[in-house]
Amino acid sequence: MTHPDRLSGLDATFLHLEDGGAHMHVGSCMLFEGAAPAYEDFVRHLERRLSLVPRYRQKLAFVPFGQANPVWADDPHFNPGYHIRHTALPGAAGLDELQALVGRVLSQRLDRSKPLWEAWLVDRVAGDRFALISKTHHCLVDGISGVDIATVLFDLEADPPPAEEPPPWVPRPEPSPAALLADALLERATVPVELAREVGGALARPGETAERARTVAGGLSDVARAGMAAPPTPYNVPIGPHRRFTWVEDDLARFKGIKSALGGSINDAVLAAVTGALREHLISRGRNVESLTLRAMVPVSVRADAERGALGNRVTTMYAPLPVHAESPQERFRLVHEAMAGLKESGQAVGAVVLSRLTGFAPPTVMAQAARLQARQRTFNVTVTNIPGPQFGLFLLGRRMERLFPQVPLGGGAALGIAIMSYDGTINFGLLGDY
Repeated sequence: MTHPDRLSGLDATFLHLEDGGAHMHVGSCMLFEGAAPAYEDFVRHLERRLSLVPRYRQKLAFVPFGQANPVWADDPHFNPGYHIRHTALPGAAGLDELQALVGRVLSQRLDRSKPLWEAWLVDRVAGDRFALISKTHHCLVDGISGVDIATVLFDLEADPPPAEEPPPWVPRPEPSPAALLADALLERATVPVELAREVGGALARPGETAERARTVAGGLSDVARAGMAAPPTPYNVPIGPHRRFTWVEDDLARFKGIKSALGGSINDAVLAAVTGALREHLISRGRNVESLTLRAMVPVSVRADAERGALGNRVTTMYAPLPVHAESPQERFRLVHEAMAGLKESGQAVGAVVLSRLTGFAPPTVMAQAARLQARQRTFNVTVTNIPGPQFGLFLLGRRMERLFPQVPLGGGAALGIAIMSYDGTINFGLLGDY
């Protein structure tokens, strides 16, 4: 039996990817109406809700000699003031200055000796507003599942009924290095037994096992074909530690009208819009887009409905073509729609799920090398993730959230990430780029 708080193979891979210069945190910039709440009030508000996400008071405990993945352990010195930062823009500053601040915040790697998250309260944003920048390590939160520190901060009305005070938090003792090593060695001995038990159960159902083997084999083949080298573009260069962040916003109703008129999904309309924007950008850079199809890495949640709200990652990837060669917006939509329908019918998702589970059996040193190799390979051009958000207003200490611009981390050889999230009738594109 594995340690219940041990990082999965996938979560540990996000740590290893940072060795190549990437920052594996997800985040967002949220804009609110009105003046910012007092910093002390915001800290108290967040502290009262931390019991809903206990992982946010835990840090990583690393196993001696790298004999297993780290485990989550309560931080006995947890200090909310370290994680909740307070800053302000100059009086004449606008959204451009806010975007520059977000880029600088996202350029800093999270401190692994503390719980892996930060929240920045930003006063004096243009137009009598304030902002909140959230930043959480990918190994702590699965963005598609929607469990983040920001999730528990909001209310559904401006003046909600008072909540009960949570019980005092008492941290559990930190595990000693000797205990961590002993647990790791015990797991090493028990995992093969568990695996043998699963194999024995499979042999008892030969027909079912053979059918699943054919499905998985086909899925792995689809993943291998999809993961072939992507075409060279300005987006595929070695990245540094510094970032720029910007955003675009639009009406969700317009995208619904497009998908209804052309016969597809909102995701098709979003990917077609991204394709058109990349086409124009490449042309402006003097690039020849004739016959060019980019490849987007699209994160896909494989979390079962019963697991919604659980911490840790159950996310894998699919590769979607972006036909930047197509001149007509209607043609781009048609090609994207047909490609996405084909991906759903293929075994790519099945194969990707199997690969993500296999990382749980790989020793940490092997996973570290695999993560570095993956960062050097050009299997995709850009990351594009589309997450449906709430279609109603959210409130923070009585202030309504106007917009939410998400952020997805960059891979080792992909200098552009595009995150999309809908919220209360709007659709918001957050673009993160290597500086």
